[in-house]
Amino acid sequence: MRKFYETKPVLFAVLWIVLYVVGIGSLRSSYGDGSLQMLLGLVAISNALLLVIRLCKLNEELGMTRWLQNGKGVLWLLPMWVLATGNLWGGISVRYEPINTLMAVLSFLLVGVVEEIIFRGFLFNSMKKTGSLTAAVIVSAITFGMGHIVNLLTGHATGETLVQIIFAVAWGFLFTFAYLKGGSLLPCIAIHGLIDVFSVFARDNEVAHWIIIIATVLTAVVYCLYLLKQPTPDRQK
Repeated sequence: MRKFYETKPVLFAVLWIVLYVVGIGSLRSSYGDGSLQMLLGLVAISNALLLVIRLCKLNEELGMTRWLQNGKGVLWLLPMWVLATGNLWGGISVRYEPINTLMAVLSFLLVGVVEEIIFRGFLFNSMKKTGSLTAAVIVSAITFGMGHIVNLLTGHATGETLVQIIFAVAWGFLFTFAYLKGGSLLPCIAIHGLIDVFSVFARDNEVAHWIIIIATVLTAVVYCLYLLKQPTPDRQK
């Protein structure tokens, strides 16, 4: 496994992305977000990823041994923490039965773990090592956004899915730059999980929906330009 990761890191990352998108996408479309099947699928793939990371001794390389290498990152992560609450800006609503709500919350916490490991930890790192840093940032962010095209399988309209992809691409850039400049995957996992968990309790509110999308896109532009000027930890150079 370690040899495969070292010799063909991009292929390694792509295979995990395909497995995740197809596998979890199928479970989500068939059973729904608050289902036991989706939760068990995410438990399986997250444990498999963590086992691979441990066996291949990738914890340090992926930035999973400490919260931040750049101490000042605690401050420049604040805009991301604020945006993470965006799903609640339009109000709170409980859409599932209590047990299904619990399973949805646990599932989306694991989504944050899995997606950050495969899109930032595997894909971004592998492309950064084998090619251009700029290309690695762009591909990681856009691929993360395009991964949400699977929402078409869960009954979302094409226009709605397109908006979700744009929203996800903006977050993809935020996560990638935060990872690059902070030197740790852990804040990205925590913020990502929080965003998804809050979506479980989001109330349908068209105005708030567009406000958070516009705020996220604008923040991504300004924030990433700011982070470009910040020093990069030695491990991430």
